[in-house]
Amino acid sequence: MATVMEFTSPAAEFPLGTVFENLPAVTVELERLIPHQASIIPYFWVRGAEVSDIEAAFEFHPGVSNIKSIDSVDDEHLLRANWDREYVGVLSALTETNLFVLSGVGTSEGWRFEVRGEDREEISEFRTYCQDNDIQIDITAVHALLPVQGAGYELTDTQREALVLAYEMGYFDSPRVASLSDIADELDISQQSLSSRLRRGHRRLIGATLIRE
Repeated sequence: MATVMEFTSPAAEFPLGTVFENLPAVTVELERLIPHQASIIPYFWVRGAEVSDIEAAFEFHPGVSNIKSIDSVDDEHLLRANWDREYVGVLSALTETNLFVLSGVGTSEGWRFEVRGEDREEISEFRTYCQDNDIQIDITAVHALLPVQGAGYELTDTQREALVLAYEMGYFDSPRVASLSDIADELDISQQSLSSRLRRGHRRLIGATLIRE
């Protein structure tokens, strides 16, 4: 059964991590990452700094090269890079064990990842690889990927919990009854983590209900 794992790791364990040394206030969020395919999809969002400062900070970063600004939306900037598969760290662990990255958010305090494996054996292989290569990770949750009420939406437990609580507390009401801060406090997570869970949950629900292949 498909299994989802959530874990954290120090900033330097993933390419892009040393950007926080020069720009400690920025947040980096992976747009999409599929390490087990022929090439790694290299898009990521950065917020909290001017795009020129971001490009300069990434210029000589180990593990990535040829970083270019693709687009900007408000104060968020979409960048593209070439990734070095030989860079030893979380990226190499994901590549070697064929895990699918559902989300990855980095700050100066470290990275938070949510990844999916086809079964618990792939999750175990990832943990073993990290142990054997001295890659620091802290696993915070492991759970099966189950459909919501049999509908096949493939929401994770944390996404379903966040969406249901936001609905129950009136976050989707007009006018809005509860704020992101209210819901995040209830779940004992950061607003950034909550926003990411809601966004990914919405994407899966839309893909399962409104999009036809």
